[in-house]
Order: sequence, then structure tokens, then C-alpha cells
Amino acid sequence: MFSFIGNVVAGLIAGFLAKAIMKTGPDGWIMTAVLGVAGSIVGGLLFNLLGVGGGGAAGIIGSIIGAVLLLWGYGKFIAKK
Repeated sequence: MFSFIGNVVAGLIAGFLAKAIMKTGPDGWIMTAVLGVAGSIVGGLLFNLLGVGGGGAAGIIGSIIGAVLLLWGYGKFIAKK
């Protein structure tokens, strides 16, 4: 249970950091948080596939990378211009 809550909190932080890095993204903080949590999952899966591991600093970095990738995809394919 605490692992799930920790992942959600890390995902929220990753979403807001990714939005700051990309300087683009959804307008609402809820959608940013959702993309951050999804990015945390994507980053964790990518890091596990690469054998880097998912805990500690690697997990946070993976979460941010995953969130940046999702924000890039959001801006490229979903956001209205």
C-alpha cells in the first residue's frame, strides 16, 4: 500500500517537473498529475526493461523521463493547436 502511494506521489512530482522541463503540457493540474503518474509507470517499466532498477534516484529519474515522453506525445498528437 505504501509503495503505491509512494509511486503516486513520485508521479505527481515527475509530472510537474516534466511540465517545467518541456514548457508545454495540459492546462489543468489534474491532467498534469495524471500524465505524471502515467509517466512514472512508463519510466519504471523502461528502467526495469533496461535493468537499471526502479528504486531511489533511478526511480525518480525514470519517472521524469517517462513523464517527459508522455508530455511530448501529448503535445505532438493530442493537444489542439
